[in-house]
Amino acid sequence: MNDLCFRLADDADLAAVAHLRDEAARWMLAQGVVDQWRPGELGEDHFRKIMQSGEVWLAEAAGRVVGAWELWWEDEDAWGSQPPTAGYVHRLMVAHGSVPPGTGRKLLQVAERCVAEAGRLLVRLDCLATNERLNTYYLGAGYRVVGRKEGKPQPGGMPKSFTLLEKSVGG
Repeated sequence: MNDLCFRLADDADLAAVAHLRDEAARWMLAQGVVDQWRPGELGEDHFRKIMQSGEVWLAEAAGRVVGAWELWWEDEDAWGSQPPTAGYVHRLMVAHGSVPPGTGRKLLQVAERCVAEAGRLLVRLDCLATNERLNTYYLGAGYRVVGRKEGKPQPGGMPKSFTLLEKSVGG
């Protein structure tokens, strides 16, 4: 799938992003990841709110949304107060079953490039501490574990523990 196009989401994309998130949640449940995402947990209002303080990026193929991620410029819930040296990637998701393997990594690379182009030196993300497969995925993408956040508040759910990871993209 070399024909991926990337762009910022706008209000007209909210339903598609919420649908993609629900599909990703269903895929996780089918894979046995039962303590992370749930269908219906985050709707259009969540993504609209993110677009007010950060960015929601889309990956499209053949005019269809096949991936997305959130890019934040601060994340005090997980990282505390930080100098403006990082971008924070959240909710990286792809349309499993309709994209080839490696698509998620392509999205992550574009997110890293966005952070670097904004003049930030680090990409940070957090990953559910109990999701060993996802932790391994990010380590394989060049991220390193820099800490753990216990009891991080969750939209639509109970606080959970997360692995904190980062990757240098500049300097």
